[in-house]
Amino acid sequence: MSPDKILFVDDEPMALKYFERLVSPLAPVITASSVEQGKAVLRERGGEIAVLVSDQRMPGAHGNELLRFAREYHPRIVRMLTTAYSELGEAIEAINSGEIYRYITKPWDMGSLHADLKNALELAELRNERDHLVREKMLVQQQQLLGSRLASLAMLGAGFVRGDSNAAMQRFARAALAAGCNAATTPLAPLHQWDYAGLLQAEAQRGVAIAQGLARWHGEFGDDRTPERAFALLAGALGAQAQGASVHLPSAASLTVLLDAAPGQLPQAGDTAWLAWLLWWNAPVQVHASAAGGLTLRAPLADSPDGQESAPASDWLERMIEQLMEQ
Repeated sequence: MSPDKILFVDDEPMALKYFERLVSPLAPVITASSVEQGKAVLRERGGEIAVLVSDQRMPGAHGNELLRFAREYHPRIVRMLTTAYSELGEAIEAINSGEIYRYITKPWDMGSLHADLKNALELAELRNERDHLVREKMLVQQQQLLGSRLASLAMLGAGFVRGDSNAAMQRFARAALAAGCNAATTPLAPLHQWDYAGLLQAEAQRGVAIAQGLARWHGEFGDDRTPERAFALLAGALGAQAQGASVHLPSAASLTVLLDAAPGQLPQAGDTAWLAWLLWWNAPVQVHASAAGGLTLRAPLADSPDGQESAPASDWLERMIEQLMEQ
């Protein structure tokens, strides 16, 4: 729901009642009697507020402190200052510093007050629409980045498996999804800060670093793939604890970092360990949420259904990319 309320802050009880009576036909009004109360309302209900109107001279703190707070933590809210004629210098300074959209002089003229607030509400609606469109665009870019990264990793993985790497890469994708990696839940990357060529270069550098990390881990893992040794190696690589043929991870980050890291963030040594291990192990792995929090990775029993994987379908990568890109 779009924000539609006006927050009015003034230390005078009569001013609060008068403002609410005048303005409530235009929009729902929330009132507060001090800067601290105004901040508390913003913390609790900031998503509902379209316009903030604050008196300047109040005991304890001036209104422009509240307006600065709103600009920092709720920048889409349209901010206005109401002042007496003698305080116009402070209002102009607030406009020049970007703290407010407009000032309203006291005593209020009902026609001017309604017109100013109506304009402020329309501006708030435009800002909300703009923010929604920007978020939609960023989400599409995020979807494309996740899909592109999985496809690139699938190509890299083919160089580290004797024979078919599709099964290992499908396990990687499924584990990332189980760990909560998709366009709907992954924090939006600051893609608006990148031009297309710069992003391509950053992703290419990232791909090179990942390939180097995979090669290094494959050189360290060796040839002994007995389950207990394999999971002990995985635990050591991820800084986790092994228990037989299982590993407990307190965080899912190591399963998703190759997909959801911010652009320009090169992988650290441990970031490539999970994918390298999957390509080296090249056998089924179960990923379960742990009752104690985090995730548990374990080798399925040979005679269990999880231990009898079917070969990946020819379009497995397309399906995994579609799931990563779901909103």
